[in-house]
Amino acid sequence: MRDSSPGASASSSRTISRVVADPEDISRALRRLAHQVVENVKDVTNIVILGIPTRGVPIAERLAKNIGDIENIIIPVGSLDVTLFRDDLRMRPSKALEQTRLPVEGIDGKTVILVDDVLFSGRTIRAALDAINEYGRPAVVQLAVLVDRGHRELPIRADYVGKNLPTSLNENVSVQISEIDSVDQVEIQSMTEQL
Repeated sequence: MRDSSPGASASSSRTISRVVADPEDISRALRRLAHQVVENVKDVTNIVILGIPTRGVPIAERLAKNIGDIENIIIPVGSLDVTLFRDDLRMRPSKALEQTRLPVEGIDGKTVILVDDVLFSGRTIRAALDAINEYGRPAVVQLAVLVDRGHRELPIRADYVGKNLPTSLNENVSVQISEIDSVDQVEIQSMTEQL
């Protein structure tokens, strides 16, 4: 509650945003991730890439295209909705379910690369691992993220990271992807008190 008595100072907060990755940075990071995948996965023809909605899906599609361009093959891409597998489902406002689309080949025996925009607490990825078990049994599951901001709550780490971005807990990382947001950029947003 704000004190409106004479002499009391009114304070408010405002959000300050700073861009930490522009379209070229994002494109370069995704090309680098594609090369790392090609170097680390023994059989790239056995890869299936699954994006976690919302922004993980177009990032997954771009990553698959980059890998395909390097190896001259088509990499199957799908999406994996993790909403019903989250451990914080009761604590969050209800969210519409996204579509889960698996490639026709399925995921059994495949090298599945999960793709998300930001790795933070690890809870979304834990939910994704549970969701994958509902659809099959991959040979290997790996994780690729555009941004790793730290602050893990679970023992989860990414195999492929586009950008490590140390943040404080009171900051927010906003990834914007042109397919959804009409612009490619990564911003750090922080609240500041204003008198």
